[in-house]
Amino acid sequence: MTRVIVTGASGVLGSAVYAAFKSAGHTVLGLAHSRPTDELKQLDLTDVSATERVFSEFKPDWIVHCAAERRPDAAEKDPEAARKINVSVPENLAKLSKALKSKLVYISTDYVFDGTSPPYTPSSATNPLNFYGQTKRDGELAVLGVSGSQSIVLRVPILYGPAPKNTDSAVNILLDVVSDQSGKQYRMDHYATRYPTNVVDIADFLVRLCSLPSTRVIPPILHYSAGEPFTKYEMCLIFARILGLPHAHIIADAEPPNYDTPRPRDCQLYTHETEDLMEGYGGLGWTPFEEWWTEYLTKKQ
Repeated sequence: MTRVIVTGASGVLGSAVYAAFKSAGHTVLGLAHSRPTDELKQLDLTDVSATERVFSEFKPDWIVHCAAERRPDAAEKDPEAARKINVSVPENLAKLSKALKSKLVYISTDYVFDGTSPPYTPSSATNPLNFYGQTKRDGELAVLGVSGSQSIVLRVPILYGPAPKNTDSAVNILLDVVSDQSGKQYRMDHYATRYPTNVVDIADFLVRLCSLPSTRVIPPILHYSAGEPFTKYEMCLIFARILGLPHAHIIADAEPPNYDTPRPRDCQLYTHETEDLMEGYGGLGWTPFEEWWTEYLTKKQ
């Protein structure tokens, strides 16, 4: 079976990716930095020699790099740390993957685009509005710039799915807003269009991607996204409906948000190339938002 290293394996996406490769019968090494477990190995990816040692010993066929500073506000607060984890680390992994003859998947974001002219194809010009988007775009360029490495950039939008804490996902945290019936009012973004995508679906897609026959040529940049557009306010309405809770305390705010960190309005990712690539191998395979949450929340109650 395939040998796979998953970085950021304690995060919302990384833990789903780790579980999916394991349940498909592959040999998987999950790496975590701040939240290691009995099952996940602790490794600081900014420690180049330690990283090289772990990767060389394991000899992966595939590396799925999920570890990142994914919080736009945190990236602005500590730009040096964000640049290190989002640019220097993936560049080093691309060099390592080249030396080990492994394939590298670098998880990137729809925030490499400015959100003014969707949908965006893999070859659309990038123009990130905030520092987080810039670091992820620079990470893409660094990874694809390592000549002779077999690197793939996979851009994904806002993510949700099973998470230890709702605060781990910008979508899951909306459950806390809906559930807060204390009388506190919330103004909720009804301006930016998002395409919430389930980490379990992405994980399943990655397992299928890694098992494509060598006759299928994987392009250097791929897009994966669910197809349903929602504002955060609309997501809250769905949660209120599923949970059977009133939502009068959540006020739709259709004005352009006045964030300290600017965010794009609509970065819809065009996924037709990915669908063509996966034809006969499960296609894109995404789950409708309300359907997944209804089943997940019903099970949890």
